[in-house]
Amino acid sequence: SGRGLGAVLVMQGALLLAVVPGSGRMERGGRRRSEAEAAERGRMKRTIIKDWKTRLSYFLLSSSTSTKMTSKKAGKHHTYFRPSPEEAQLWSKAFDELLANKYGLAAFRAFLKSEFCEENIEFWLACEDFKKTKSPQKLTLKAKKIYSDFIEKEAPKEINIDFQTKNMIAQNIQEATHTCFSAAQKRVYSLMENNSYPRFLESEFYQELCKKTPITRPAEGT
Repeated sequence: SGRGLGAVLVMQGALLLAVVPGSGRMERGGRRRSEAEAAERGRMKRTIIKDWKTRLSYFLLSSSTSTKMTSKKAGKHHTYFRPSPEEAQLWSKAFDELLANKYGLAAFRAFLKSEFCEENIEFWLACEDFKKTKSPQKLTLKAKKIYSDFIEKEAPKEINIDFQTKNMIAQNIQEATHTCFSAAQKRVYSLMENNSYPRFLESEFYQELCKKTPITRPAEGT
């Protein structure tokens, strides 16, 4: 009816008047929130990078390969020796060269943390450990742990893999085998190799490792 149509038009007009005046404020408010979030993320990244450099910088105090870091975790004793510039340069030859070196792996892991994607290397390492597990009981327990940590929706360290692969893993872990996570591990490996690895090679820390200790020059103007 005419009255019904008129009522609809009046309601639409009222809604338009209610939304339009505030739309600029809403946009500005959203932009301010986005800028604030970006600034906070930037601060977090700078803090992580500073922490990363603090933990690893003393390796750069000497060019001697005897410089080392010792850490104790879960009752285990680990020693990492600072690589020579020549050894560090080998990491740029192949991604596997980097992962096979304990110090290189530690540096790459810290780099991924600074980029907020450390879950990739943690998942890859968990898969490597999983494949070495011999006990069927432990294999099943580890499979479920990896699934809950990295695979399932909204997992605390959820990795970026397709839905089909996730479903396949969910089915396979019921009777876990050493190949449960093979497809996902290959996907994450490729992601790191093609994206994070090149950025790591361009990072300040890696470039510093590849340098020989500079010769100290006398102060000028004396």
